[in-house]
Amino acid sequence: MNVIETAIPEVKIFKPRVFEDERGFFMESYNRRIFNELVSMDVEFVQDNHSASTKNVLRGLHYQIQQPQGKLVRVTRGEVFDVAVDLRKSSPHFGQAVSTVLTADNHEQMWIPPGFAHGFLVLSEKAEFLYKATDFYAPEHERTLLWNAPELAIDWPLTSQPILSDKDQQGMPLSKAEAYS
Repeated sequence: MNVIETAIPEVKIFKPRVFEDERGFFMESYNRRIFNELVSMDVEFVQDNHSASTKNVLRGLHYQIQQPQGKLVRVTRGEVFDVAVDLRKSSPHFGQAVSTVLTADNHEQMWIPPGFAHGFLVLSEKAEFLYKATDFYAPEHERTLLWNAPELAIDWPLTSQPILSDKDQQGMPLSKAEAYS
């Protein structure tokens, strides 16, 4: 597995070895020992999630202020623009965002450690998005950072107005959002 570093060192992109032939492909999408070595921590995933969305759906930027979740995310169908925002006040990267394009064809995965908000925009007609989480979903602790907050300066590759849930339309700007110490 190759690691692609990002502008925020704790957020990493993984490019697995993919073996392809006329029958299709094979890849190891997760190996705990290798993953923990690459992120330099002992990570235990407790929940897997799977979503399906259509073009221009924007989900996020979500995080849990208590029971923060680290996420290992990937796309199994289509293409998404994936974003992580550092919400750790003690971090030199507080308020900064990193992004990448994840596709079913490139097989890349992004590791977003606890302490970050996460979201994605669907670029293809349809996309299926999978992620492993390090803590259980806790709706009472879920928060939403405003996806287009000017101080985040995220360059979303929008071709039209995004399709947002009510929750995502009412996200908080960084200046008013709860953050981690």
